[in-house]
Amino acid sequence: MDNSTFIVEGGHELHGEIIPQGAKNEALEVISAVLLTKEEVIISNVPEILDVKNLISLLESMGVKVKRLGHGEYGFKADDIDTEYIESEDFVKKCASLRGSVLVVGPLLARFGKAWFPKPGGDRIGRRRVDTHIQGMINLGASHRYDDKRKAFYLEAPASGHLQGTYMLLDEASVTGTANILMAAALAEGKTVIYNAACEPYIQQLSRMLKAMGAGIEGIGSNLLTITGVDALYGAAHKILPDMIEVGSFIGMAALTRSSITIKDVSWKNLGIIPESFRRLGVHLEQRGDDIFIPAQESYTIDSFMDGSIMTIADAPWPGLTPDLLSVMLVVATQCKGSVLIHQKMFESRLFFVDKLIEMGAQIILCDPHRAVVIGHDHRFRLKAGNLLSPDIRAGIALLLAAMSAKGTSTISNVGQIDRGYENIEHRLNALGAKITRR
Repeated sequence: MDNSTFIVEGGHELHGEIIPQGAKNEALEVISAVLLTKEEVIISNVPEILDVKNLISLLESMGVKVKRLGHGEYGFKADDIDTEYIESEDFVKKCASLRGSVLVVGPLLARFGKAWFPKPGGDRIGRRRVDTHIQGMINLGASHRYDDKRKAFYLEAPASGHLQGTYMLLDEASVTGTANILMAAALAEGKTVIYNAACEPYIQQLSRMLKAMGAGIEGIGSNLLTITGVDALYGAAHKILPDMIEVGSFIGMAALTRSSITIKDVSWKNLGIIPESFRRLGVHLEQRGDDIFIPAQESYTIDSFMDGSIMTIADAPWPGLTPDLLSVMLVVATQCKGSVLIHQKMFESRLFFVDKLIEMGAQIILCDPHRAVVIGHDHRFRLKAGNLLSPDIRAGIALLLAAMSAKGTSTISNVGQIDRGYENIEHRLNALGAKITRR
């Protein structure tokens, strides 16, 4: 991973237009799904970011033929998979270092009857349970054993070679867990019903792509999915949605730097509660067709609840607020007028970056690993520049936004973590008037 550093000169007003990249989380799912068919699948609006490139490289090492058709457009053909390689130690090692690799388990198990499931890598944002994935595969008839040497689970389809459709109630509405089970069920015999399924736009998009490939899926957009298994899936073309996390990050950036910007082609109907959550922090934004216009604001005041109690912003499974935006909203709140409780319910270690914000002069009370009270400065005094470290993708972007609004020049190290989720970010922000240099 690139361990370069950003030098960020704060205090510059931004203006202009910016186009969000394709959604990272969706990209990892739909690219994994190409393993379900021998035919070519063409995917466009693919974000050219580290996590996605690593997954594509993993597919290539398995024997998938990958053609780059243009910027963000790829053709994938999985007609000659090296089944010996997917059982090798090298493959398991590669998977262990890449978070998105968990998504190849369902397709491999469904089509080839076997898959390795290493303990996941990626962000250090607390425990990432794999129970939902493995239990889902067991429900579909797979057997499993744990290999201590490889630190991985080995999953195998029944002797018939086919997974069996069934009813299952998920213990949590895991997005990647739902995606994995959905992909496995598409080639299983009979009918699979998944209750308490995740229903994020990423899952809806994966479902639509699988349908275009010939899968039988009902209940898209709900938490009750019914999948009728088919013998084979076929080629299809699919376009990835814009990344709602990037859209939210840019809304926060405009507010923090008191800038007027337009975010183009945001797929408004797939943003859910995100625009309203920023409005609760007092940020003005307007929908203009499929664009968002954010006017420059000297000050923004946090809403309070109708009974006058302190505003709480908490994450929740879709259609609640995505946990990926809480770190951005927390930084935005440091410059609001008023106070807000940020409650991170779904992961336990994502708020630890607030120590850095406190060093920069933010008024934050970290109550515990899940909750932080932010007392806004109302831009009366700006954050001070600092030496910052990016611990994960989302905290990394939040610290970058803090540095852009701060007084003086900050350094952010370990920006490889930001590169995992944001394509060419410094050039895109510099085009709006930011001053970010990579070293």
